[in-house]
Amino acid sequence: MDIALVCGKNIDMDVQLPGSKSLSNRALLIMALSGGTAVSGLARCDDTEVMLRALGSGGGEINVGAAGTAMRFLTAYFAVADPGRSVIIDGSERMRQRPIGVLVDALRSLGARIAYTGQEGFPPLRITGARLQPGRLKMRGDVSSQYVSALMMIAPIMGGIEIELTGTVVSRPYIDMTAALMREMSADVTIEGNTIRVGSEQYHWHHYTVEADWSASSYWWAIQALRPESRIRLHGLRPDSRQGDSRLTAIMPGLGVNGVWKSGVLHLGSCPLCSCSTFIDVAATPDLAQTLAVTMCLTERPFRMTGLSTLRIKETDRIEALRAELLKLGYVIDIEGDEAIGWHGKKVPVTTRPAISTYNDHRMAMAFAPAAIKHPGLIIREAEVVTKSYPQFWQQLAQAGFEIKNIK
Repeated sequence: MDIALVCGKNIDMDVQLPGSKSLSNRALLIMALSGGTAVSGLARCDDTEVMLRALGSGGGEINVGAAGTAMRFLTAYFAVADPGRSVIIDGSERMRQRPIGVLVDALRSLGARIAYTGQEGFPPLRITGARLQPGRLKMRGDVSSQYVSALMMIAPIMGGIEIELTGTVVSRPYIDMTAALMREMSADVTIEGNTIRVGSEQYHWHHYTVEADWSASSYWWAIQALRPESRIRLHGLRPDSRQGDSRLTAIMPGLGVNGVWKSGVLHLGSCPLCSCSTFIDVAATPDLAQTLAVTMCLTERPFRMTGLSTLRIKETDRIEALRAELLKLGYVIDIEGDEAIGWHGKKVPVTTRPAISTYNDHRMAMAFAPAAIKHPGLIIREAEVVTKSYPQFWQQLAQAGFEIKNIK
C-alpha cells in the first residue's frame, strides 16, 4: 500500500502512544521464564505478536519475519527453557542476512545445542534445549545490545553469568533497561563499568505495566519541529523512564522543540532554533537516527551524526537508505564508512514529487512522514510496514489533520 500525505494547517492533538516495544519483548521473555501470567500495556504490534506466538508454541518451526529482537531473545530462550525440545527459528529474507553468530557462539560456550541450517553465522537456526552452565564470557561491546540482553535474561535460569564487554559499548541504555526490569522481578544484576554480573537468584514475577514508547514519540517531536505552531500532547510516557530514547527531551530543544510535563502528560512546544551546525552521537539511541537526520535536514540545519555502527544490520541498511531517500528531498548526505553521516548544506533541485521507499523498515516510513509538511503530496511506499511497532500511526496522523490518500 502506497500513500500520499498532505499536512493540514493546524495540528492540535492528544497522542495516545503505543506501549514500548523494547519493554514489552523483555517483559514477555521474563514472564515466560518465571511462569508469570499478567502484563498490562503491552505493545500491540507485529514484533510482540511474534513473541507471543513463539512463546506459546510447543516447538516445531517458528518464523519471526522481520522481528530482530524476537530472533535474538528467542534464540537464548529456546536454548535453555525446555531441555530436549527442538525448534527451528527462521525469518524473512532480510533476517537471513542479519548476523547472529556472536550470540550463538556465546550460548554454545555455555553448553547450548544450536546448529545453522543455512549460512554459517546467520538464521535459520535449529535449537535443542539444554541445561546451560554458569560461566564467564567476553563479548565485543560494539555489537547489538540485544545479544547481551538475551544472555542476561536467561542467566538466572542457568545459575548466573558474568559478561565482560570490550571496546566501545553501543546502545547501553537498552542493557540498563534489561537490568532494571530483571531487578524488578527479583533477579540479582550488577553492572560495574563494562562488566555485567547476574546471580543465580530466581525470578519472582509480579504484575507489570509497560510504559509508552519513547521511540514512537520521536515522530511527533519531528512534526512539532517542522510545524512550530502545533499543539501536541503525548500521553503514557514517564519522565523517569529507562528507555534511552527519552533523551529526546535533551536533544530536541536544539532543534527548536521543548517538552513540558503537566499532570503526567508531555506537552510539546516551540523554542528558538539555533542556526549553527549540530554534532550528535546516537550510539546510545540508534533508533532515533532516522528521525533526527530527516528533521535536521528539513529544518536546514547542517549536522554530523556519529555512533551509527549498528545501522547497517537493522531492518535495512539504514545508512544507505537515509542517503538515498534524503536525496529525493534534495539533501546530499555524506557517509563516513559505517560510523557517521552528515549534511553540510549541499542540495540539489527536487523536480518530481518525492516517493519515499521504506525498504520493509517501519522507521523509514515514520521518520519521513513529517516531511510531508515541507513536501505536500509526499508518497510513502509500502506504508503498512508501520505495523511492526506502531500500527495506529497513520490513523493518528489523520486525526492530527494529515490528509492521507491510498494511491495503490
